[in-house]
Amino acid sequence: MDKIFVKSPSDISIMAEGGKKLSRIKNALRDKVDVGVRASEVEELARNLIEKEGGKPSFMMVPGYKWATCVNVNEGLVHGIPKKEVVFKKGDVVSVDVGLYYKGFHTDASITKGLGVDAKTKEFLGTGETALKNAIKEAKAGNKIMDISEAIEKTVEGGGYSPIRALVGHGVGRALHEGPQIPCFTSGKREKSPEILPGMVLAIEVMYSLGSPEVELGSDGWTISMRDAKIAALYEETVAITKHGPFVLTE
Repeated sequence: MDKIFVKSPSDISIMAEGGKKLSRIKNALRDKVDVGVRASEVEELARNLIEKEGGKPSFMMVPGYKWATCVNVNEGLVHGIPKKEVVFKKGDVVSVDVGLYYKGFHTDASITKGLGVDAKTKEFLGTGETALKNAIKEAKAGNKIMDISEAIEKTVEGGGYSPIRALVGHGVGRALHEGPQIPCFTSGKREKSPEILPGMVLAIEVMYSLGSPEVELGSDGWTISMRDAKIAALYEETVAITKHGPFVLTE
């Protein structure tokens, strides 16, 4: 079973400060994503904003990764390198994942944006947004991690889409990736799922696809894409568990 990390009120206060900063960064990056923009321009803006906010890029603290963001397009799911040659065009689905290290703690968030997409794709993206909201509602003390997973699974599959099984959300704090793991699907018995406790901070991720959930690793050694080349999406917020309910730090 994953080790459970519980933060003190002072830790969560610091993470809330960092979360507000990351929220501003995340929203600016969402606004930046547009037709004709290069992925490298999103990366450059992220680095500038992170420096301006007094933090450090969390992802550049991952051994071997040299960028502040992960940028994925269409069938790209996660860990996409923000390359100069990637230029967004009309009809693209673009996700941007970004993390901030501030005063000893990480926060993590992701957005997905459709650029002039059709109604079918808008519906697909709307399902992911709803799944994240439903998942956050279940992130309350006394529930199980499986309750979060079930909310994602039911919402995604209810829309006719596939939750990703090869990757998971996670705890977050002094390390970018902490326990517990938070799958987008359910397995096993609920009573064996970790209990959600006050003081836990979770990076809740909704990862799903229009087609098969099967993924593959790209030749760059980082980018994980859908094997069937169907569109994928990623939505993520960092959420603190309090005795009063979930507190979204990166909203």
